[in-house]
Amino acid sequence: MHKAGVSPDLGKARLQRALGLRHAIAIVVGTIIGSGIFLVPKEMMQAVGSAKVVYLAWIVGGVLSTFGALTYAELGALKPQAGGEYVYVRDGYGPLAGFLYAWTWFVIAKPASIATITIGLMRILGDFSTFAFLAQNAITVPFTITWAQIGAMVATLAISGLNYIGVRKAGDFQFVFTCLKVVMIVAIVFFAFSYRGGTLHNFATSFSGATGGVSGFMIALVAALWAYDGWNDLNMVSEEIERPERNIPLGLIVGVLLVAALYMATNAAVQYVLPAAQVAASDRPASEATRIAIGAIGALVVSAGMALSMLVGLNGTIMSGGRVPFAVARDGYFFAALAKVHPRYLTPGNALAVQAALSCILLLVVSRFQQLFSIAIFAEWLFYMIAASTIFIFRRRMPDAPRPYKTWGYPVVPAIFIAASAFLLYSTFAQNLQRSAIGLAVILAGIPVFLYFRCHEAGPKTNTRS
Repeated sequence: MHKAGVSPDLGKARLQRALGLRHAIAIVVGTIIGSGIFLVPKEMMQAVGSAKVVYLAWIVGGVLSTFGALTYAELGALKPQAGGEYVYVRDGYGPLAGFLYAWTWFVIAKPASIATITIGLMRILGDFSTFAFLAQNAITVPFTITWAQIGAMVATLAISGLNYIGVRKAGDFQFVFTCLKVVMIVAIVFFAFSYRGGTLHNFATSFSGATGGVSGFMIALVAALWAYDGWNDLNMVSEEIERPERNIPLGLIVGVLLVAALYMATNAAVQYVLPAAQVAASDRPASEATRIAIGAIGALVVSAGMALSMLVGLNGTIMSGGRVPFAVARDGYFFAALAKVHPRYLTPGNALAVQAALSCILLLVVSRFQQLFSIAIFAEWLFYMIAASTIFIFRRRMPDAPRPYKTWGYPVVPAIFIAASAFLLYSTFAQNLQRSAIGLAVILAGIPVFLYFRCHEAGPKTNTRS
């Protein structure tokens, strides 16, 4: 529902519930699985030095991600509205807290994530001789623009356009290409285990130069958690999920468990072909293992799998990202145009278009990606922790509200996830106070923006659409 000061025309077209359970699972699986599983085994092995401890890190990361999914499953079924975490934070801690979440996501987190994925996609495509030109300069103005930057912007605009013309079309794309992605990962696992030179003895090997100890395990765990990241994107499109009380919990839980199984199978396949020292020395262990198993074409198979993974992840990231500014604008705390639903396509078209524009602008300052993405990750885990904590608030404040799904293991499961999120924030950023300060500054910069919209518009009414 709209508030005073927001045009009633906004209510003429509404988001439609066009995504089924298969789409929900595909959003979770397709968004989580990016390039991480192909790259982080090296970092994890360098951290712990033992295949067994690497597996322990994957298992702990999978359990913690599952605990987060179980928590979000209850929140998503209780409040199946566009924006997901924004809605939980808004209703749990008030409109200012909700706005700061949306502000951070819209201005930094999602554009940085989209830009990072697309540049990564261009780098992977550069492995193929056909796309070797991507590394070359395309335009020299006051600054140089490479073909990779142009390609990244084209990918951003193309996938944003797909999402603009219909959530069902974007959902079908997500489902079909997620299935293809899973098939390719299974094929990589099959090729590795079919290698006659592989041996189970590799699982008992070790890497002597590892960090080791508790600190090494924490480095490996952080790497695993980054690889599992992205399951929360489903909650952002809650308002477009059919039977949300059933499909959001199932999508989250089945999706995360499927990803965990694929990750551990892939790690096992790599370890079957490569001893620990080779895993630690290879920039792309999965690529190296597949190349050894089936020849030079194996590396190209993995590169194709990585490119496909990034493309599907890009679609899920763009789809979910556009719903956050839409939701906060619908509450009257952002530009009203962003709350408009396209009358024909029934999507938050303006929000998607502005998100694409911000991402393309960021692509033109590519050299600053690492810092921006680090800031985005800081904000992401901070709001994971805050959003998950609202489950305790809603249980106390709304004890009799219908809950189609209740978190298994409550209150222990949510508490463990919240504690893990807090520890991850601490372990990642405690030694980089400057980055942490920048992240907090970006979040707090939203306060004057919030006050501006609150002063110029009447106070919003809580959105109760489901």
